[in-house]
Amino acid sequence: MDMELKDVLDQLGKAFEEYRKTNDARLEELRKTGHNSAELEEKLARIDSELRRLDEEKGKLEAKLNRPGLASGNEDPVKTEHKSAFLRWMRKGVEEGLADLQLKAIQTGVEGDGGYAVPELLNREIYSLLQKATPMRNVCRVITVGGGEYKELVNKHGATSGWVGETDARAATATPTLTELTPFMGEIYAYPQATQRALDDLFFDVEGWLAAELRDAFTIAENAAFTTGNGTNKPKGFLAYPAALTADATRAFGTLQYLRTGAAAGLPASNPGDLLIDVIHSLKAGHRANARWMMNGLTLAQIRKWKDNENNYLWQPGLQAGVPSALLGYPVTENEDMPDVAADAYAIAFGDFRAGYTIVDRIGVRMLRDPYTNKPYVGFYSTMRVGGFLKDSEAIKLVKCEAA
Repeated sequence: MDMELKDVLDQLGKAFEEYRKTNDARLEELRKTGHNSAELEEKLARIDSELRRLDEEKGKLEAKLNRPGLASGNEDPVKTEHKSAFLRWMRKGVEEGLADLQLKAIQTGVEGDGGYAVPELLNREIYSLLQKATPMRNVCRVITVGGGEYKELVNKHGATSGWVGETDARAATATPTLTELTPFMGEIYAYPQATQRALDDLFFDVEGWLAAELRDAFTIAENAAFTTGNGTNKPKGFLAYPAALTADATRAFGTLQYLRTGAAAGLPASNPGDLLIDVIHSLKAGHRANARWMMNGLTLAQIRKWKDNENNYLWQPGLQAGVPSALLGYPVTENEDMPDVAADAYAIAFGDFRAGYTIVDRIGVRMLRDPYTNKPYVGFYSTMRVGGFLKDSEAIKLVKCEAA
């Protein structure tokens, strides 16, 4: 095991042990006096923040260790040449031969409004960084399409079957009901800028700089859209779809099921684990195999304090490489675009997000070089088309802060 990862795992274990001791002391103080100790609450918040930091650091180190090399050593020479010409254009603005190389490498020319498509080899790096940095991309199904339109035919769970003897008459079974789904698409843009002096510096990693800048700009807007987006010139987030209390068999296709917390504006005050168990078992067994929790950091900070009837904490850190932190045995994805705990908020989601939500990338980032608008900076106006839609409304369950 990598020594740096081992050190983080050791720190994570010690931090959780300290968290348990501090929270137990807080609960004992509350039992004796009826009041929370401000000192213990402050200490608990500091340890909670450290747990989050160590959990994130663990994930980054694991991703780094498992990351395959982007260059295989036998890349298409045309694509390699295209990338070199593109980076030369970024640094110097030299366009000579770039349009022809782009046509050969990715079968697309210069569009009417100018600009160039980012080379495939650099696109891979950008999408790889987005995959790691965007919580929703990490857990949802992501597909790439070449054209501007994508449609998917899905089963609305209407098919049935039956058992018969060898010579018995076969009664008709229900015909599967199919529906056509299309993603809500939008164009996301970013405008990273660097000085011409930096671009002229041979030691300035323009490729790495661009990929990191686009990752930082796209991640924030993308994740919010995949979570809560309204579908107008952007993806429609899974929380923007209708939700109802009714179970799967009686609920309209495209409507998510939610369970109530039992508290008008918060999480349950007593036996909170019962709610989470109900949520888990509201999901069909086939989806539970790949299910996970999703909530923001503030909500997770509250849930970390919860215990079962045998005084065991419901949340447990992943203290081995490759083993994620878990809540009642299921991984937790922190998504800061999930709502805070508040009245009528869907503060927690649980499900198989890969089956439930699909992200659609139209292949390629396009870029315009602008050395004039903000001298001495050179701007790179970059755009990417991306969409998203709820594919299976039975694969994700929500928890709503609402009284019973």
